[in-house]
Amino acid sequence: MSYQTTKEHEALRSKVRAFAEKEVKPVAFMNDQESIFPVEQVKMLGEMGLMGIPFPEEYGGAGLDNISYAIVVEELARVDGSTGVIVSAHTSLCAWPIYAYGTEEQKKKYLTPLASGKKIGAFGLTETNAGSDAGGTETTADPDGDYFILNGGKIFITNAFYADTYVVTAVTNPDLGMRGISAFIIEKGQEGFTFGDTYDKLGIRASSTCELKFNNVRVHKSNMLGQLGEGFKIAMSTLDGGRIGIAAQALGIAQGAFEAALAYSKERVQFNSPIAFNQAISFKLSDMATKLRASRLMIYGAATLKDAKQPYGMEAAMAKQYASDVGLEIVNDALQIHGGSGYMKGMLVERAYRDMKITTIYEGTNEILRVVIASHIIGRPPKKETAAKAKTAPTGVTGVRKKVILEGTAQERVDKLVAALKSDGYDFTIGLDAQTPIPQSGRVVVAGKGIGGKENLTLLEKLAYQAGAAVGSTRPVAETLRYMPINRYIGMSGQKFTNNLYIGVGVSGAGQHLKGIKTASTIVAINNDPNALIFKNCDYGIVGDFAEIIPLLIQALDNGEAKRYVEQPKKIKRAVPKKLPANYKIHICNGCAYEYDQKLGDPESDTMEGTPFEMLPFEWVCPECGEEKSQFI
Repeated sequence: MSYQTTKEHEALRSKVRAFAEKEVKPVAFMNDQESIFPVEQVKMLGEMGLMGIPFPEEYGGAGLDNISYAIVVEELARVDGSTGVIVSAHTSLCAWPIYAYGTEEQKKKYLTPLASGKKIGAFGLTETNAGSDAGGTETTADPDGDYFILNGGKIFITNAFYADTYVVTAVTNPDLGMRGISAFIIEKGQEGFTFGDTYDKLGIRASSTCELKFNNVRVHKSNMLGQLGEGFKIAMSTLDGGRIGIAAQALGIAQGAFEAALAYSKERVQFNSPIAFNQAISFKLSDMATKLRASRLMIYGAATLKDAKQPYGMEAAMAKQYASDVGLEIVNDALQIHGGSGYMKGMLVERAYRDMKITTIYEGTNEILRVVIASHIIGRPPKKETAAKAKTAPTGVTGVRKKVILEGTAQERVDKLVAALKSDGYDFTIGLDAQTPIPQSGRVVVAGKGIGGKENLTLLEKLAYQAGAAVGSTRPVAETLRYMPINRYIGMSGQKFTNNLYIGVGVSGAGQHLKGIKTASTIVAINNDPNALIFKNCDYGIVGDFAEIIPLLIQALDNGEAKRYVEQPKKIKRAVPKKLPANYKIHICNGCAYEYDQKLGDPESDTMEGTPFEMLPFEWVCPECGEEKSQFI
């Protein structure tokens, strides 16, 4: 293996660094502040031939090697982590699987405009219940003649809103597990294909990240990537290559922070001498430089193996895991060297500090990468012989729910809902102040973006009065649309609703919102999108126009008398699945009511089935909310 880059590599580095300094760096601060996607800069990268570095010229690429690709990402990320990941996701996650698995027709139609930079690509794998465990994919693709019908959604998708071409995984045969997942090429603008809200992130804020939503999207069989059932294999091999790009992004961010810290330490004088000559600072700088060099050699080594068509999965995992782990240490030291100045907005090290963290999470968390590396070293554990298990419907984010979708006319659906709620024990003669703090509210009516204009909140307030509920909202309604104060939104990152009745109106069911209501006794969903995720997580659902349904529901709940205000309505028992009595205790988290069942173990932490709670390591925490083991009862 060569440990020396070529003259051509360094000439490319100089070219990209000059572009990054001139075109990317001046706008990086404002793009970060305002979450602005660098449209013009990405267009220029395409014109320079930098959006298809590792692909043959016959498909619009530059025909260069993967070290060249890593250098491009590294140099862009050196001044802006967002621009680096835009190129990485486009190249590694979208263009590469089409190049590796696509038919000649697919390459000409999709790869050529991607590699030439005329179009942008994205990759859809992650879902609410399929993060590190991609085998948990729930998006479906059902055959229909010459087409597949896609339903479901993807979350945390880089480049999502600005991309033109998407490689997406979906379940084509639920009986085959991972072998029942296939991959498809989707185009922006297809009927039924829409986007969720852009995420408001800690870092890489100029990189567009949002949800993909599929509502009966018709995809022709010619757009299947690879063979039927090869989707999981395609996704895993795609991530192997993507880890080289993310490792290069981490290296670039760390390199930029190191250079800024080095320059600052030579200029900053304390005790009559530049602080660079203080041993504490000089040792930090030497350690930072060593980590950078080790990272660079690991990344280029993995890239060399890929170019040689040699197995590189373990080396790519090592490079990504190491470069991102030490990258965190480097940006932390860089900010520390800057002292208080480094903590200020506008400083490169402040942005680098925020941008770096995500590199330890996407393209495989560093915990998962250690599992990948270990499997290469010691092999996979022997399979356990277990009794065949009966198949059950997948549990949603909010746990086991009734999932009763009411049918009939609008009036019949409303009447059935009210009857069901009364049967469950809800008394609608009682009332509640609509502005009661969410955690103290026994019931809540929640506004989602599907309600339309702000004027429609009046209708929801009338419903809240008749339902004896407070008024809340999803995060976008409060934070983006600003229909409500920020302290009224419900979600994992906002106010959690843990009490009796939740009624979501126009709520699609984003994962972070659902996690904020998962312990509610009863969840009611009213939405005109039959494929909204919330319907998989509710007890009762009405598919219909809220402008038609809500007035009928208000009328049905109105008993003609003023509501009786009560301090604390009685707790409604949540419907839970019947369990056979166990000869051991179930341990419940005080923070979120998560139940640890030793029969199931904890797959997220690789805790095997049958592991008693007492045998869990001291550092084990609740997989739902992070509470310590000591907080379980």
